[in-house]
Amino acid sequence: MKKRQIGIAMSGGVDSTACALQLQQHHDVHGFFMRLAGPDLAGQEQRVRAVADQLGIDLQVIDLSREFSATILHYFTTTYQHGLTPNPCIICNHTIKFGSFMDAILAQGMDAMATGHYARIEKGGDTFQLCKGSDTAKDQSYFLARLDQRQLSHVLFPLGESKKEEVYQLVEEQGFTGFRGQESQDVCFLGPTPIGQFLGERIPQSEQPGRIVTREGQALGVHQGLFHYTIGQRRGLGIADSSPWYVTALDPKTNTVIVGKEEELYRNRLLIHHPHWLADQAPEEGQMYQVKIRYRHQGADARISKIDDQQWEIQFDSPQRAITPGQFAVIYESDRVLGCGEIE
Repeated sequence: MKKRQIGIAMSGGVDSTACALQLQQHHDVHGFFMRLAGPDLAGQEQRVRAVADQLGIDLQVIDLSREFSATILHYFTTTYQHGLTPNPCIICNHTIKFGSFMDAILAQGMDAMATGHYARIEKGGDTFQLCKGSDTAKDQSYFLARLDQRQLSHVLFPLGESKKEEVYQLVEEQGFTGFRGQESQDVCFLGPTPIGQFLGERIPQSEQPGRIVTREGQALGVHQGLFHYTIGQRRGLGIADSSPWYVTALDPKTNTVIVGKEEELYRNRLLIHHPHWLADQAPEEGQMYQVKIRYRHQGADARISKIDDQQWEIQFDSPQRAITPGQFAVIYESDRVLGCGEIE
């Protein structure tokens, strides 16, 4: 029986290395590296080549730096300019990693692309379903919630049933060491650069000071640019008081940071726009689902209802802290991802 040709998306880290080791047992594996805009590109590419050599597989470099800059970096900066908090990983996965990168891999004659994500794909009839990874502490299904049926049909997640410790043990047994303590960063293209510094260099006009006020309009201080702040933030406000203040809203029209006390951070309702349903079918209105409002959120019981084709309402059973416009609400039915939308 002819072996399947599998293209491994390699980062030089433990997960993609374990992914390759698992698939080498039964498939013809080839390495692919996605060159993007960001710090230490030469160093990362060198590390990936070293891992590919040790695995004994070939490596091709796909240069997507221009497309990444034009889409992800543009999205990242303009979202902050509008007073929102972006999630570049969700957008990048849909448009770049499982978009242009996967297309380039398949164009090289590969039958599928494999990545080291901690998520699972199950097939029900003609539908591919994205599910949480077995390691709940490492599950990455949240970041994959905008993938479509075509993308899911061409991807493999070999680590979906694995625990992180099992992954470390697998690579170490095969002679790969030095991975522990080197987890990938949330915003890979920033490296050690703080978000404020990165945005200040790209959009210096956004570092315009403005007022910090309460919801009633009482002035409490001065901020140094909206993009230095996000909903729920406590540090860096410079407001002296017996109890802490938190950012509760950002108003780019008036260049104002709005603050409140802890209890003002809680809401039981949100709106999402431009919803995406993985099975091309919207969930049932009024039924109880689990909704995550950010990656580290545990998820909470909620019901959803349609306002129109581009907007849905999510109503939580209990108030949720720091619902942040620009982030994504991901809707689950048990372990299965139903879809997502950007929080307004």
